Amino acid sequence: MYGRLDVVKKAKSKQELVTAYALLKETFNRLCQGNIIDFDETAFDIYNQLVAAKIRIGTQDLRIAAITLSVSATLVTRNRKDFEKVPDLQIVDWSIP
Repeated sequence: MYGRLDVVKKAKSKQELVTAYALLKETFNRLCQGNIIDFDETAFDIYNQLVAAKIRIGTQDLRIAAITLSVSATLVTRNRKDFEKVPDLQIVDWSIP
């Protein structure tokens, strides 16, 4: 959403602004259809294990990884650089065709 809002902020012409808002709305609608997985006690325990293992990525990314691991899911991300540091985390890079 931040990326879409940045495009809105930087739009210079009428068409750029109209397109930017259309894309913002489309992104919002897609996010509303998504399934949000809880950061529950299992995810908390996995997060603490990752911290203890000294996995050096951002706190929020480490929590995302813990949630993903807690439900044996695959993380779809463009951030391979950080998430590849997490053992046993299955990732798919959405930016690669």
